[in-house]
Amino acid sequence: MIKTVEAPNGGYRFMPGVSQYSAGVAALPGFALERVRFANPVPLRQGFEKIAQILKEAGRPLSAFAACELRSPAPFTESGFVKFNEEYIGTLKAWGLMQDVTENPVARSNVCPKITPPSEPGFHAFSYTVVAAGAPTSFVIAGSGEAPEGKGSYRDHAVRLGDTSPAAMLEKAKWVLGEMERRMSAFSGDWSQVTATQLYTVHDIFPFIESELGKRGIFRQGLTWHLNRPPVQDLEYEMDCRRVHTERVIEV
Repeated sequence: MIKTVEAPNGGYRFMPGVSQYSAGVAALPGFALERVRFANPVPLRQGFEKIAQILKEAGRPLSAFAACELRSPAPFTESGFVKFNEEYIGTLKAWGLMQDVTENPVARSNVCPKITPPSEPGFHAFSYTVVAAGAPTSFVIAGSGEAPEGKGSYRDHAVRLGDTSPAAMLEKAKWVLGEMERRMSAFSGDWSQVTATQLYTVHDIFPFIESELGKRGIFRQGLTWHLNRPPVQDLEYEMDCRRVHTERVIEV
């Protein structure tokens, strides 16, 4: 059984990942996850301020912040990704979300639009918990590219590094799909429960979209394909998924 940890005063539990983000979150009994998408990306600092405001208006503590989806101008170098994460994690620490500095409870995706990218990293969406007696289960699975987390270097462990041939993309997709399934299993989840699936790549997925995604039942709720790249150079394919029943879009 995969370990999960209850986030203090958060209303959710998380699957430990790396210091930058957890592998996924699920609402505890008596709570539900809700998602807010910004109509346009909001720069990181302003986004954190807006999230804090929304949580306050909802009567929820900062510790209810459970997951986020980021947009960045272009894929980072490995060192650049480390620097970005230091800034991002700084706010989570200031909010009291990382009482154990080695465990980050907040799930995350961070991808880079090919078309009209933002000028700086910012928030596309976020999810938080609300009190909801009797609510159905809800979870958010963090984004994953085609390389395992926590190995020190994505390049050294990426599936078919530098290869974007149809066969390589199929292998990358199979690995990422398997990782989504592994993470969902931590919360007793599977594709039949998912309410939304997102895929991020600038490469052709049609050779396997039916054989790999279709056979898993992903199209039951539809697939959102973003023409985006993963956040680190040399990664080519990323996915995330969720089971969230209440979502809204706001203008900032």
